[in-house]
Amino acid sequence: MRKSILIIICLLSCRQALFAQSDWMKTSREEASGKIKKDDKDTTVALWKKGGIFNLNVNQGSLTNWAAGGDKFSFSVASSLSAFAFYKKGKHTWDNVLDLAYGYVNTTSLGGRKSDDRIGLTTKYGYGIAKNLYLSALLDLRTQFTDGYLYGSDTVKPELVSRFFSPAYVLLSPGLDYKPNNELSVFFSPVTARYVVVMDNYLASQAAFGVDTGKHVKSEFGAYLTVNWVKTLAKNIVYKTRMDLFSDYKHNPQNVDLFWTNSLNLQVNRYISAVISVDMIYDDDVKVFKNEKTGVMGPRLQVKQVIGVGFTAKF
Repeated sequence: MRKSILIIICLLSCRQALFAQSDWMKTSREEASGKIKKDDKDTTVALWKKGGIFNLNVNQGSLTNWAAGGDKFSFSVASSLSAFAFYKKGKHTWDNVLDLAYGYVNTTSLGGRKSDDRIGLTTKYGYGIAKNLYLSALLDLRTQFTDGYLYGSDTVKPELVSRFFSPAYVLLSPGLDYKPNNELSVFFSPVTARYVVVMDNYLASQAAFGVDTGKHVKSEFGAYLTVNWVKTLAKNIVYKTRMDLFSDYKHNPQNVDLFWTNSLNLQVNRYISAVISVDMIYDDDVKVFKNEKTGVMGPRLQVKQVIGVGFTAKF
């Protein structure tokens, strides 16, 4: 009888040890694969939200004995980088956005020239004073990477019209920022200082971009409105727009300067996307366009449209 009891106790002990070992192995596997659930009491919130997207589109074509005609060779490349870093803690917010773009095209008949060139940096601090409303201060910089030329006929030498920091637009603005959600931001300021910088001596001597002859900086004071909207229209289709309006109180305030960018991104898969962009600029002080009827130089609405399919990387 005693022998039977001892056998039963041994069996039960072995069974318990086996279950304990099984539970330990299961827990170890879960820990190794990260399947352990987060503690419900852990309410830590990430203060920074960072990311960006890089696009690179390349096109090449060649014609040999082509009856329909055309350039023997053409090559183009377009690249863009949009990165952001957003901070939020309590009533404090700090938004930072960097936009870079550069494009180049080369054809047999026209040679090489750039098709896109942009440097944009915006930083904005806000303090919440009401629901969805922030008392904010904004700093914005826009310029370009390389020299820009105005092309005429084949017999006329291209005219230098812009360079790095010629121009550069620097804007300082305190105001109110309305952000009802993560998609939309509407910032307005009635007291904004804007500086037009032309560092190149040649362009400064030509009174380019409204800067007085021989000077390198023009200061403006006026009202500023910027609207930023990012909307997911459908799965893998994102529309992004930014519209800036500025009115100079000191000089023709009725002629409002416009800077408006639009892009539609269609994600094919993880690494392939199609991008359609339309940019529009109107600046009353950029008088480099000749009226064909009167011959007078003056401002015009500038429009740039790009369609590209190529490599994309998100991070």
